[in-house]
Amino acid sequence: MSGLLTGIVPVFAMIALGWGLKQVRFLADDGWRAIERLTYFVFYPAFLVPAVWGADFSAGTAGPVALSTIGVSLVVVALTIAARPALRLPDPTFTSVLQGVVRWNGFVFLPVATAVFGPAGLGTAAVAFGVLAPALNVVCVLALARWGAGQGGGWRLALRSLGRNPIIWACGVGAALNLTGLPRLPLLDGVFELMGPGAIALGLITAGAGLSFRYAAARPVTIATIAAIKLLVLPVAMFWLCGWLGGDRTSQGVALLAGAAPGAAASYVLARQMGGDAPLVAGVVAFTTVASAATIPLLLGLFGYI
Repeated sequence: MSGLLTGIVPVFAMIALGWGLKQVRFLADDGWRAIERLTYFVFYPAFLVPAVWGADFSAGTAGPVALSTIGVSLVVVALTIAARPALRLPDPTFTSVLQGVVRWNGFVFLPVATAVFGPAGLGTAAVAFGVLAPALNVVCVLALARWGAGQGGGWRLALRSLGRNPIIWACGVGAALNLTGLPRLPLLDGVFELMGPGAIALGLITAGAGLSFRYAAARPVTIATIAAIKLLVLPVAMFWLCGWLGGDRTSQGVALLAGAAPGAAASYVLARQMGGDAPLVAGVVAFTTVASAATIPLLLGLFGYI
């Protein structure tokens, strides 16, 4: 137990460090944006390509993880949309509720999965990331195109966003290299090994720097409800479905962590650009990030991983 917690606690310590550096104005806003761009377009793809390239798809873990995570997410999306009339929320606010209950932070999920399950878990986690990221991106963009304030565009905007997503490209390249059976190249691995730790550190620090707590207290009931669905209902459902589909203990644990990851900071940017309720999303991301520091170890302990 202590070993796994030793791996998880530093993840949230790095997030706290990023938040603290932002509060003391260690960098100007332009500096933070530059670091975030470098991490997103350079370091994280270099981290994901070898992870997916070296994943053992033949072990039967990839299929159950992919199907369980995307299946549960789409069911939650469908139920949320079905409940829209009963919620009686303004349309832009509804889009932010939808983003809050399903979107997740890969910058937290991947290093936690690595800390708990090691390199094998990272490969499986990268598969989950590669499936969920494009699917949920499309869903949320379409929801904003339909219900966001003054929006339109739908599929065209969604496809353009996917085509420019370096994380999705990295997962695709890694999967293609994996399926061709091309062996890992030592010289290239050396570059990846230098960039991988930078991807984790910078990703977590920028995630912390992007947290905003000033909106979290404005709508406590709404945010607490979203957090309960995101941090408790999704991980348990994904864990169960992955097992039902034949996943082993590692794949079930990865599915559990996929559901338990906090809200995605990118949700705020998307809401701001497409007429959603950006302050609500900011509150959800901040609250779920802090709460997941407790719920992730709790769920891992409940299901026997620590």
